[in-house]
Amino acid sequence: MKLFYKSALLLLGAVVFFGGAGLVATWAPDRPVTELAARWAPPPSKFITLLGQQVHVRDEGPRDTGAPDSALPIVLLHGTSASLHTWEGWARDLRGGRRVVSFDLPGFGLTGPNPENDYSIATYVKFVTAMVNSLGIQRFVLAGNSLGGQIAWATAAALPDRVARLILVDASGYGVDARNAPLGFILAGLPVARDVMAYTLPRGIVEASVRSVYGQPEKVTPELVDLYVDMTLRAGNRKALSRRIDQGYTGDVAQIKALRMPTLILWGGRDQLIPPDHAQRFASDIVGSKLVVFDDLGHVPHEEDPARTVAQVKRFLAN
Repeated sequence: MKLFYKSALLLLGAVVFFGGAGLVATWAPDRPVTELAARWAPPPSKFITLLGQQVHVRDEGPRDTGAPDSALPIVLLHGTSASLHTWEGWARDLRGGRRVVSFDLPGFGLTGPNPENDYSIATYVKFVTAMVNSLGIQRFVLAGNSLGGQIAWATAAALPDRVARLILVDASGYGVDARNAPLGFILAGLPVARDVMAYTLPRGIVEASVRSVYGQPEKVTPELVDLYVDMTLRAGNRKALSRRIDQGYTGDVAQIKALRMPTLILWGGRDQLIPPDHAQRFASDIVGSKLVVFDDLGHVPHEEDPARTVAQVKRFLAN
């Protein structure tokens, strides 16, 4: 409850901030993807047409189509308001020995909004399936964080013969306590505030949101805040975020319990959005899964400490 009241006070401060001069000072209209791509989509980034939209993709590493399970391609799915950049640390470490695919999901990053304004898990599963099909990937390892984790396990349930291994990083699925959400998510979920946020974006709100999902907030750099600000400003993303929040984060537990592929569960012990007891639920519901908790990390442990977290991934994939 203490965190909830703190968020409420921050929200009140934001409302006051939006008044008068504050509104002018924080005026931030949408920015076209062409303007943002120069900084955030250098090689190996590329854009491919998929299901009627231009998708930001990075496809790195060797293309050995006959690879054994120990070297299958790995597909990485980011969470709400994040982008493929969240996986840069993992990709750098893994691409020397296997194919690594990451992309901006519809509604986020440089990919931008879904033409149908549908951000349901079922629609995301169709999107991920279309992506691996378009890249000619048959069997693969699938990893996801937060929303991306929920999309990952739902995709694994839909494609059990193709998802060889599953990696869940602070995944959603058992619901999210909105009282512990980052301030930006709280504002995006409120009717009046979301209308204001469609045209303004105080940098302080973005920074507070990013810091709240880190177990060690001092690791949040100005450059990282720049990334999250620009991804939020990508044309259409703010409205997409509001729609995504409306569609919720609770999944079909029966699907989770039916998973049978080897599964690694990684969790930040300081995750306040999806606390570690959810990790225990995943570990209990997925037979034979392995759980590793990083006591000092938060909701995005792969981004906060890529070296330590990917070491667990490499150990899991080598077994």
